[in-house]
Parts: sequence; structure tokens; C-alpha cells
Amino acid sequence: MAVYPTSIEPPDRGSAIAERRSFWLAFLLALTADALQLVLFPLLSEGALSPFDDALDFAVAGLLVFLLGWHWEFLPSCLGKLLPMVDAVPFWTLAVGNVYRKWRRIHRAAGPSTLEGRPTTG
Repeated sequence: MAVYPTSIEPPDRGSAIAERRSFWLAFLLALTADALQLVLFPLLSEGALSPFDDALDFAVAGLLVFLLGWHWEFLPSCLGKLLPMVDAVPFWTLAVGNVYRKWRRIHRAAGPSTLEGRPTTG
């Protein structure tokens, strides 16, 4: 379920519910990854030197792209997680939140009932 940039028309109105489910899964994944990195911070504080931290970040990036499609917001999140002490910021959650905000703006411009997945009448 890819989220479309503002220059492309939103998908058919029935897929909004499926896209919303993808966002919930993406938020859950991002929150879990960020929480793991905060809880395990002493073990993962080396940034680019920690193979487990890097593997987690690349897996999260791949899953988020699978769930939501490619978005530029994921690139700074992935790069920021490679820097020591900067990886304490919940970049994945912020990136998914920003993509969701853009998705809602596109669907609101298309019509209010597209967010509920029902076709508009009239």
C-alpha cells in the first residue's frame, strides 16, 4: 500500500481502509524499534559500530518501505540512526508520523469520505 505524493491522484476510495491498516502496522513497528533502541541504549550506543543496531535499522527501513512504499522521510531516519548518540531520537516514529500527515492531507483534499473508505456521492 504505497502512499502517493501530492502530484499523483490518490488511489481508489476503497483502499483507504487498507492503507490506514498499513499505517497502524508501520506505527507499531516504528514505536517498537525506537523503544528497543532506547531500552537497549547502553548496548547499542556505538551507532555505526553496533551490528545489531544497524541490522535492526535496516530491517525496520525495509519493512516500512514494504508497508508504506518509498518516502524520503525514511532516508534521514536511517542515516540519523547510524550516528552515535543521535540514535536516541525516535526517528522511525517521527518519519511514519510525517508520512501519515501527508497521506491525510492528500485524502482530505480528495474529499472527506475517502478517509473512511466509502465512495463520495454526488
